[in-house]
Formats: sequence, structure tokens, C-alpha cells
Amino acid sequence: MKEKFIKWIKAAGIRAVKTVAETAIATIGTSVAFSQIDWKMVLSASLLSGMLSILISLKGLPELEN
Repeated sequence: MKEKFIKWIKAAGIRAVKTVAETAIATIGTSVAFSQIDWKMVLSASLLSGMLSILISLKGLPELEN
């Protein structure tokens, strides 16, 4: 059971980090179009997307399904 949990944590963590990066890139890209980057907004949107990614991962991760 512990081994499964560790695999889940790694997979969910990788997904969350990718989601955070994708959100930051999109938010920065949108901000640049408006000529000003609001770093607080970039950070808060990115962290929120990471938390949501972890919560969604509770439903299941295709990477771990055999």
C-alpha cells in the first residue's frame, strides 16, 4: 500500500508541476498582450491550478492504471 501511495504522490506531483507551469505560461502570455505582467495574478492562478490538479488526481491517474 505504501508503494502505491508513493507512486501516486510522484505522478500527481509531476502533473501538478506541469499544470502550474502551463498556467504560468498562459497567464504571462495574456499579460504581455496587455503590456503589463501582474506577478501576483500569475502566482495565484498558477498555485490554484496546482491545487486543483492534485484534487483532480484524487479521482484517478491514467498513468497508474494497469
